[in-house]
Amino acid sequence: MAKNSFFYFFAFFTLFLCKNSCRATEEVKVYELKKGDFSVKITNYGATVLSVILPDKNGKLDDVVLGYDSIDDYKNDTTYFGGLIGRVANRIGGAKFELNGVEYKLPANDHGNTLHGGSKGFSSVIWTVEDFEEDSHLTLTYNSFDGEQGFPGNLSVEVTYMFIETNKLALIMQAKPHNKATPVNLASHSYWNLGGHNSGDILSQTIQIFGSKITPVNDKLIPNGEITPVKGTGFDFLQPRTIGSKLSEIPGGYDINYVLDNTEGKHLRRVAIVQESKSGRKMELWTNKPGVQFYTSNMLDNVKGKGGFVYSKYAALCLETQGFPDSVNHPNFPSQIVNPGKTYKHIMVYRFTAS
Repeated sequence: MAKNSFFYFFAFFTLFLCKNSCRATEEVKVYELKKGDFSVKITNYGATVLSVILPDKNGKLDDVVLGYDSIDDYKNDTTYFGGLIGRVANRIGGAKFELNGVEYKLPANDHGNTLHGGSKGFSSVIWTVEDFEEDSHLTLTYNSFDGEQGFPGNLSVEVTYMFIETNKLALIMQAKPHNKATPVNLASHSYWNLGGHNSGDILSQTIQIFGSKITPVNDKLIPNGEITPVKGTGFDFLQPRTIGSKLSEIPGGYDINYVLDNTEGKHLRRVAIVQESKSGRKMELWTNKPGVQFYTSNMLDNVKGKGGFVYSKYAALCLETQGFPDSVNHPNFPSQIVNPGKTYKHIMVYRFTAS
């Protein structure tokens, strides 16, 4: 009898542990949001956007984000194609920061600095699907534990991909710390090419960025703490122009945080407008965050992607709305620290048209 009691206790205890800590065994699946000709595929591995299918001005459908054919390729990915980035997106200088008198050391996965949450950030974990309606939305959650990738405190994270009307896609990212203050800066890392993911480079596409200042960086892409105007420089996209028109002034390509203007005084800031002339496609973006990283895929180096197409430098652009890079080490930047009892909220709204 004693042996049987021990057996049942052991079995129950094992089941309890698995239920609460064996999330890594959760099945990886692909979910499709679809409304007419507009469709988006997302996987719960990394809450990653796999494809965005849009019609051009003649009704021809193309996939306008870069990616891979296999989920296994995403597991070995170093480009962050379509990933949901966290706990802190972008870079943290020296792979460390101090908070409330405690120094936290993080994985140095980028030239001595921390990039996109560390060596295994939120884009490399399995998320739980909480709610899914094909013509409406997909909600995913992840529970980040105290000390994960060096960050303090337990953190509950949620992202919802949602259709608005027939041509808008919204991302709503939220996070709640439970027991300790922690930095949070989530970001979506889709690589966009409005001509189609396999159409070549994006240098002839036109962009307008509603940011009159940038946060300059050193040779390791860490901000120096300054905030400088773009006027009269190759970073000035206040008026629409092609991405490649002043590339000679920007060695290596664009990879910089823009300080977004909020002249309209509205809840959401207008971020950018991107247009591709051949397809007629246009993408507009809004956010509630103060910055956007404009990146022209400078580090892509013959990456084999969907359908065997090889992605090279300048094959796409990223517009990662965010808090400023390395804010934890620059008191003059908007704070990314979220305290228990408070909720981090990050909104992105895309509007797609073609004419």
